[in-house]
Order: sequence, then structure tokens, then C-alpha cells
Amino acid sequence: MNETVIPEKLFFKIGEVCELAGVQAHVLRYWETEFPMLAPQKNRAGQRTYRRRDVEMALRIKELLYDEQYTIAGAKKKLASESRGPNRETAAPAPAKPPARRLQPPPSLAARIPALVNTPVAAVISEEQRGVLRELGRGLQEILDLLDEGDAQIRSPRAKAKEK
Repeated sequence: MNETVIPEKLFFKIGEVCELAGVQAHVLRYWETEFPMLAPQKNRAGQRTYRRRDVEMALRIKELLYDEQYTIAGAKKKLASESRGPNRETAAPAPAKPPARRLQPPPSLAARIPALVNTPVAAVISEEQRGVLRELGRGLQEILDLLDEGDAQIRSPRAKAKEK
């Protein structure tokens, strides 16, 4: 597989994504209609703005269709199984970012947290176990971010419908 280096940017224009993926803009726009996980946002001018994960998804779609010779339907199934399966070898680790939500534990648990930190169990947790717990926390945060995005997408069509 050809490893494409994605520049460290927050947003990419469609031309930049096309250049990175090696496809034309109409192909990328078609993929957006076929693969719901490739969903760039639009800026105020109505232009598509791709985030890093959108670029990674476009590259993965190209790999499945062009290199591995999947059909569109086959690529959809493969991506769906990769997104829900425990083996996420093709996914890049999520960059560290501040949490979008600050959820507070229930009062009954919140009262016990300081006591748990100072227990003998907390002292014997290895650095490896702490790393696993941090990774678990990042995964949970990613789920919360996806839920936030889904909420925003649900609200967006409703708001547009109310305007009409």
C-alpha cells in the first residue's frame, strides 16, 4: 500500500484532498453520496471543508476500490465492519484534543473517587494498565464526539425545515 503523508492541518479544501487521494473532484463528490462516513462539512461560502479523518476515509475508500478491487457495495460492508470491529489496524490514533463534553460522575460515585485514588489498589496499577485506561478514556471520548456530531446533524435538517 502506498503511504500518503497527510499535512498537519485542521481543514482541507476539495482540491487538496483530490491531490492527496489522486482522484478527481467529481469522484470524491460521488464517494460522498455512496459512503455516509465521508461527510465533509461546508463553510459559509458553501465549499466543502474536509477534516483529517475525512481525508483518511477518502484514502481508505480509494485503497479498497482501486488497490483491493472491492465493489462499492463491498467497500461499504468492509468499512462498516472495520468501524465496529475490535481490529482497527487501518485507523490512525485520534489526536489528543480537549473534551467536548464535561460529564460529571453521579454523586454517589463522585463521593467515592477521592477515596479510591488513595487506596492500595491505585498504588499497584502498572504504567501499562494506566495507559490502557487512558486509551479506554480516549475511545469513550471519541464515542461522545460522534454522538455530538450526530446530534448536530439531526438538529441541522430540523432547523432548516422550521425556517421554510
